[in-house]
Amino acid sequence: MSVFPKPPPGRELHAPNRFEMLLEDVEVEGDVPVELNGTFYQVGPDRKYPPRVPDPVPFSDDGVVQAFRFDRGRVDFSRRYVQTPRIKREREAGEALYGGYRLPHTDHPSVADTNRGVANTNVLVHNGRLLALKEDSPPIAMDPVTLDTLGEWDFGGSLSGPGFTAHPKKDPETGQMIAFGFGAKGFMTKDVVYYEISPEGKITHEVWFTAPYYSEMHDFGVTRDYVVFPIFPLIGDPEQVKAGKQHFGWDRSEQVYLGVLPRGGSAEDLRWFKAPNQFASHVMNAFNVGPLVSIDLPVAADGVFPWFPPYDGSGIDPVAARGRLTRWTVDMSKKDEDFAEVKILSDYPGAEFPRTDDRLQMSEYRHGWMLSLDGPVRNEFAHVDLHKGTTTTWAADDPRTILQEPCFVPLSGNSAEAEGFLLQTATVSDGRSEVLIFDARTIGDGPLARLTLPLRLKPLYHTSWSDAEEIARPSADPLGGPAATETATDAGPKG
Repeated sequence: MSVFPKPPPGRELHAPNRFEMLLEDVEVEGDVPVELNGTFYQVGPDRKYPPRVPDPVPFSDDGVVQAFRFDRGRVDFSRRYVQTPRIKREREAGEALYGGYRLPHTDHPSVADTNRGVANTNVLVHNGRLLALKEDSPPIAMDPVTLDTLGEWDFGGSLSGPGFTAHPKKDPETGQMIAFGFGAKGFMTKDVVYYEISPEGKITHEVWFTAPYYSEMHDFGVTRDYVVFPIFPLIGDPEQVKAGKQHFGWDRSEQVYLGVLPRGGSAEDLRWFKAPNQFASHVMNAFNVGPLVSIDLPVAADGVFPWFPPYDGSGIDPVAARGRLTRWTVDMSKKDEDFAEVKILSDYPGAEFPRTDDRLQMSEYRHGWMLSLDGPVRNEFAHVDLHKGTTTTWAADDPRTILQEPCFVPLSGNSAEAEGFLLQTATVSDGRSEVLIFDARTIGDGPLARLTLPLRLKPLYHTSWSDAEEIARPSADPLGGPAATETATDAGPKG
């Protein structure tokens, strides 16, 4: 095996870890709220082998899942690689076999036409399975307790397209999952497939449509009555790829589209709205009041990803790439193609990784949390109160601390919106990582408790929380797919 390249200056804490582990009884400073009874999951990229290509896009690194299991004030920690078909092939070879991000022509010939998915972007529990997600491939099912990989999950053979969004939405009222896949008919096609999935994991409704252009459709919004597809011009061009460019490139000349589809509707019901060139990656929430459909997301004036610059060779403007939480509203009762309203919800600079109280997803809401990516520092995050119009922040004392996506946990199933806790992972130094626990409404007062791990955990991407009862699995899988083996009583630390 060759040697890993040294990370560039300022990126030392992002170096690969490459290990799996179990740590019982994590060190605690302060008191862990006894109401926390479940598992805090996190997923992200951690390359197992040195890359085949120089300066690889981080999105192509192998997926690793971390789990913090809370039970009566005690916490256990585990970390496992997602055993994708890709990583299995590379472990057999003892080296990287796959090349650049979505660039199969850079792979070793021995893995031609194999699944390149890395399952490194998002993670959540649905019908007793922990699903590790990446847009270019089917979900990978894992045991939510042991983190053992169960295998690729195609919803009982009903998954039509080759990929599945990294950001499916779970309806808090019905348990239904809403999802989609882009590039759904092959390499860089404009085809999109939309899915409605039952709480039991069966695809019950499917719609195929064509997007205005092929792009990186990373996230979307769902309301009680509609599905909202933001199309931003982070485009893919086969000719540019043949010329040696990345799979995606930022196009400043193309406009933005917003597709709105009624839930349960058909492709003929889909409407497109237009807006000037701009960029966003993640969605805070979406809701509708009758025909007025709103989607809230951090919007920037330029592309955000420096590894996907414009194909013309120009760079990304870091100032213009600072997003601000923005609400776009369209009116489905009118024939206009323009947005009905654009409203800045917060001037918090560099807003990204937006989260809400998930019990208010698809409905009007008041509270949200997000990181600041204002420049290279990620040591601050914010709470926004949309009713008061206020933004409250908390920052780590050490500016080198790297905070990751926040995750809200309600005090109970019946507690008020934002009444609960905010979990925040922090990579602090070469020798320490933490999970910070805040009162979600008063983050400015500082953490209630800190969980400390005596090692560096490289920053990961998205997070989710599952209560202990949600981790209960059916004894038999009605769809005939891989099923977890542990019982729900094993979900907490061994005591």
